[in-house]
Amino acid sequence: MTELAAVKAALKTQAVETPSWAYGNSGTRFKVFAQAGVPRTPWEKVDDAAQVHAVTGVAPAVALHIPWDRVDDYAALARHAGDRGLKLGAINSNTFQDDDYKLGSVCHPDAAVRRKAVDHLLECIDIMDATGSSDLKLWFADGTNYPGQDDVRGRQDRLAQGLAEVYERLGEGQRMLLEYKLFEPAFYTTDVPDWGTAYAHCLKLGPKARVVVDTGHHAPGTNIEFIVAALLREERLGGFDFNSRFYADDDLMAGAADPFQLFRIMYEVVRGGGFTSEVAFMLDQCHNVEAKIPAIIRSVTNVQEATAKALLVDRNALSAAQDSGDVLEANAVLMDAYNTDVRPLLREVREEMGLDPEPLAAYRRSGWAEKIVADRVGGRPAGWGA
Repeated sequence: MTELAAVKAALKTQAVETPSWAYGNSGTRFKVFAQAGVPRTPWEKVDDAAQVHAVTGVAPAVALHIPWDRVDDYAALARHAGDRGLKLGAINSNTFQDDDYKLGSVCHPDAAVRRKAVDHLLECIDIMDATGSSDLKLWFADGTNYPGQDDVRGRQDRLAQGLAEVYERLGEGQRMLLEYKLFEPAFYTTDVPDWGTAYAHCLKLGPKARVVVDTGHHAPGTNIEFIVAALLREERLGGFDFNSRFYADDDLMAGAADPFQLFRIMYEVVRGGGFTSEVAFMLDQCHNVEAKIPAIIRSVTNVQEATAKALLVDRNALSAAQDSGDVLEANAVLMDAYNTDVRPLLREVREEMGLDPEPLAAYRRSGWAEKIVADRVGGRPAGWGA
C-alpha cells in the first residue's frame, strides 16, 4: 500500500461522535437563542445526527446526556438509531443542575446529596446496559468559591469513594471516562481541575478508568498536545471532547479558533498510536448563533482536515531532523504537513466512500433543514434554557 493509500485508508476508518445536546437549543450561560426546527425529543436528535453521518460518513455515533435524553425505553432508542445507521455512544451524566448540588455532588459535605449523585451515575450505567454504550463520561461541577469553604482533602476523599463505587458497577467492555476542567463554576478550587488529578484517580481505580481531554478546558497557553502525549504514553487517554475556545470554555466549533493547535494534537494522537486505539473522538459543543447541523458538519470536517494533515507528516524526515538536532528542519517538516491543502484529498476519500465530496453542500441540497422547520411545530424544543 502506498503512503497516500494508507492515509486514505486511515481517514476512512475515523469516527467522530456527535453530541445530542448540540442539536437542541443550547449555548451560553446568559441566553439561549431558540432556532426553528430543533429536535423536541431524543428520537429527533438521533434523526438529525443521522443527517451528519449521511453526508460525512464518519459520524456513526451520537452521545446521550442524562436526564436531557431520558426516555422510557432506551433499547427502543438504540434500535431507532440502528435503523438510521447510527449507534448510541457515550452516556454523559449530569450532577450539576439540581438545587441539591449547590455545594457539590459526589464531593458534597452532605452524605445524602453524595448518595443521590452516585445513584444517578449508577443509573447511567443501567442505561449503558440497555443501549449497548461502552463509555460513561463524567464531568463534575464540584468545587468551592472561597478559602475555608470546605475541606480540600476531604473533598478528594469523597470523590475517590464515589468513583470507586461507580467503577465497581462497570460491566465487561465498559469504561469510565473522567473529564477535568480548570474552573467554572467553582472559582477557588475545582475538585477535578486538571489532567493530573483525573489521571491520579483513574490510576487508582483501574484500567477501565481513562481521562477525557476537553480542548476548551485549559488555561490560555496550555500545551494540550503534551498532555495528550503523556496520557497516550501511559495508556490512559480515553477520548476527546473537541471544541474551540478563545477565552474559557467557549464550546465553539472544533478547529475554529486555533486549527494549528488541533493539528498538533492530532499529530500526537497519530504518533502515539491513538488513532487506531480505543481513543474516542467526540464533539462537545453548543451552537447558539449558528445553524446547528451545518455547524456540526463543519466541526467533523475540521477534525478530518487536522487528522489528514497529521497523517501526512513525514515522520522519517522529522525523526532524522530531530536526531541531528536540526531545529529549523524539524519545524519545517511539521509546517509542510500543516500547510498542505488536504481538501482535495478529503474530497477523493468521500468519493471513494460513495459520498458527495462536499458534505455541507450535500446537506443543503437534501432539504432536511426546510423539512424539520415545517414538521417540528408544536411541542417543547429540546434544550436546557437560559
